[in-house]
Amino acid sequence: MPAPREPDLHSSGIDLAPGRKGRNLWSSATMEPVLSRILAHTYHQAMDWSLVLISQGIESTIEPPNEGEGWGLLVSPQDYERALESIAQYRAENPGWPWQQRWSRAAVVFDWASLAWVLLLGLFFRLGSQPGIPSLGQMDNLAVNQGQWWRLLTAIWLHADLGHLASNAAVGFILLALTMGRYGSGLGLFASYLAGFGGNLAVYWLASPTHRSLGASGMVMGSLGLLAAQSVSLWTKGPHARKSLFAGTIGGLMLFVLLGLTPGTDVLAHLGGFVSGLVLGGLASLTLAHGQRRLPDLAAGLLFALWVIVPWWLALSRLQP
Repeated sequence: MPAPREPDLHSSGIDLAPGRKGRNLWSSATMEPVLSRILAHTYHQAMDWSLVLISQGIESTIEPPNEGEGWGLLVSPQDYERALESIAQYRAENPGWPWQQRWSRAAVVFDWASLAWVLLLGLFFRLGSQPGIPSLGQMDNLAVNQGQWWRLLTAIWLHADLGHLASNAAVGFILLALTMGRYGSGLGLFASYLAGFGGNLAVYWLASPTHRSLGASGMVMGSLGLLAAQSVSLWTKGPHARKSLFAGTIGGLMLFVLLGLTPGTDVLAHLGGFVSGLVLGGLASLTLAHGQRRLPDLAAGLLFALWVIVPWWLALSRLQP
């Protein structure tokens, strides 16, 4: 008795929407569509759309150029219309941001706007060289205990010396750029800043009453935590998605051990920032739908500016004439 043969597949061209083409793969045995193909212009576009579909619980397979056509996504006919709607919504809500640049073949966005953060660090380093400024802005548990809460934020912008500044700026530039690319420029920046605040809060709660510190390392570790938690929303998307979640989390933990537990550094601030980043990243991944972050992103950017200006205004208001 001959072995059963796989059904032969052939394609039939169809219009998906104005400006886009696609086709169905048909079984010659049943004459029913097996898979529907959504055409993409490039591999990067196919990768982007694939991530969008994963976030909506739609499984897809990236197919290389075939028969003179571009790259494509293969989805089940039952998910076809919903996939088109998800992609159309994503394209409408993500017109592009000139500072963001996609790296290589990976679905990674690098936001060069993080250079503005590095510039701010340099400006505050210059400010911190003025007499009396470090004592007003550095993390001081005794002063915070007396009501000077703004030190939990102003200490992020101060550094002990040029080497301290350079190390935080170099690592932070990369991690913050990836965080801003993943969550949005405003959301990524403000969430990392809040994580730095969480790091200093951990120092206030757990360190000795006379503890003093300064630096942006808690914020840098917060960015790492945000990156490690970026796939929390995939937990309910199936076993393959969970593998990506576990891989990202374990990778983030390994990087934290490498970068955050260096002897002689403020480990409490690093740990507090990293854990805060994990929590904030998980909340953002669960509550903010992909491609629907323009208004929250703008609001977060404004809040970031406010949270920089107000604490420093309070700190400098205590400067003796």
